[in-house]
Amino acid sequence: MINTKNAKLNAWVKMWADIMQPEKVVLCDGSDAEFTRLMDECVANGLAKKLNEKKRPNSYYFQSDPSDVARVENRTFICSKKKEDAGPTNNWMDPVEMKHIMISKYNGCMKGRTMYVIPFSMGPLGGAISQLGVEITDSAYVVGSMKIMTRMGKCALELIEKTGNFIPCVHSVGKPLPAGLKDAKWPCAPIDDKYIVQFPEEHEIWTFGSGYGGNALLGKKCFALRIASKMAQEEGWLAEHMLILKLTKTATKETKYVCAAFPSACGKTNLAMLIPTIPGWEVKTVGDDISWMKYDKNGQLRAINPEAGFFGVAPYTSEKTNKNALDSCCANTIFTNVGLTPDGDVWWEGIGYDCPVGTIDWKGNVVADPASRDKDENPVAHKNSRFAAPAEQCPAIDPEWENPEGVPVSAILFGGRRPSTVPLIHEADDWNHGVFMGSIVGSEVTAAAIGLKAGVRRDPFAMLPFCGYNMGDYFQHWINVGAAAKDKTKLPKIFFVNWFRKDNGKFLWPGYGDNSRVLAYIFDRCDGKGETVDTVIGKVPAAGQINIAGLTDGTNEESMEKVLAVNPEDWKAEVALIEEHYAKFGKHLPKELRERLDSLKKKLGM
Repeated sequence: MINTKNAKLNAWVKMWADIMQPEKVVLCDGSDAEFTRLMDECVANGLAKKLNEKKRPNSYYFQSDPSDVARVENRTFICSKKKEDAGPTNNWMDPVEMKHIMISKYNGCMKGRTMYVIPFSMGPLGGAISQLGVEITDSAYVVGSMKIMTRMGKCALELIEKTGNFIPCVHSVGKPLPAGLKDAKWPCAPIDDKYIVQFPEEHEIWTFGSGYGGNALLGKKCFALRIASKMAQEEGWLAEHMLILKLTKTATKETKYVCAAFPSACGKTNLAMLIPTIPGWEVKTVGDDISWMKYDKNGQLRAINPEAGFFGVAPYTSEKTNKNALDSCCANTIFTNVGLTPDGDVWWEGIGYDCPVGTIDWKGNVVADPASRDKDENPVAHKNSRFAAPAEQCPAIDPEWENPEGVPVSAILFGGRRPSTVPLIHEADDWNHGVFMGSIVGSEVTAAAIGLKAGVRRDPFAMLPFCGYNMGDYFQHWINVGAAAKDKTKLPKIFFVNWFRKDNGKFLWPGYGDNSRVLAYIFDRCDGKGETVDTVIGKVPAAGQINIAGLTDGTNEESMEKVLAVNPEDWKAEVALIEEHYAKFGKHLPKELRERLDSLKKKLGM
């Protein structure tokens, strides 16, 4: 059993060890030597492969079970005491009932395995916005990934020993290993026996049966969003599914920090690591996925990236789409479900060069004829294949990313994938108008694409799968945070962006690095500069305010007029969809948002 200087931690670990009955208990120290030892043990046991040391130093390759390739939303639960407190967007179960189920699952689940105890910090060690956690797991893959994704080990343990404060995170792959039996390549439970459970009132996380991603790396979505969002509501801060970037005007060295929330497949990581296409601007990365924001003593909203690494989607990451992300996983990286090339490197669709003959696909099959392979129906790399890479390896990482006080936030962006209706950018009139914008975020989908009813799929604040309590109350919390500002002039400006507007099936905006042109406009708006035009939905840039000089894709004044257009008839149809969206929140919908919608309807003459 472990013997730390904190009796609470020791007792907690002993309680779980008595239930789970591991062969041994190991307290992780977070060292490089520990990482290499555990990963090499996985290789020796046939659970992983070490990649070519010259091409990809200190990096490892895993293939998951086909049932364990992504977050499992239908097996994810918010177990508040009252169903109403989980709200209409979460799966709920009574916490007493769920704990009864989970304890029965956990009973003896680590027989024959090692219980690893992982002390970790979300955010810079000892920082004003940071939080501590401890995860227990029976997966060396999880230990290695948590080493990359959090500040893990002795330094975090010392803080926990001093304070006794930590978020308890319990995980097991759910596959006991009887004596003499060879381990599975990827041990896990069947799909209908996986549980991703959050207890928001107790600030606890229990998961079972999955070894993958946000189901198993409990510092990520479970802690940093679902539990942290509830903590933030209680304590007056914000835990958000947002990137953080620094924008610098190189001539004057002026800087501004921007946070942005987009649903999946809307370019979040690409924006976080953007390389500008217009001269005179520089972008640095603070974080690509999660932002925690608190007011400092001067009333300035400051943000940290609580993570220490990137858990990036591999497919279509290339020199062209995101060179900084590609360079981030050059070494010290864990790859999962990508292709393994004959020379011991990795490959995925969209990497920028052809798949080598003899590559092993994510299911373990040899790719004999890459040219004849259907990349959509039978990809070499799973579409959700991942790399876990240290953030400090990103060539564009901002030196301030480790600042324990966080960075000052000047602007917040919301966005979604909308081929019509929503302009390239519009600006909120004030904070509550910005909350209204965040509450109606959505992406347009086709039934053929992902098997959903065609139309706008709402993902408010890009938090739909990650809000740890009633989302109507979450909207109210955002309103309360704005109201709590000591100096309203210091509140970040809020914008809505849409890189995906189309005309006759063709994108009207080039996107990628050219999004720097929109960021430059936002920078000026934060200083009160730049000309705008008032519309029914907010301010849009006046003609000529976004620099399009040098664009060669056909973007011109005429196409800019189209991409910035606000059509009242389109918005009348949108209002009906917003009404339907808001209806599900009932009495939990803040009156301020109802007033904003009524104001929009009045402007539209409805």
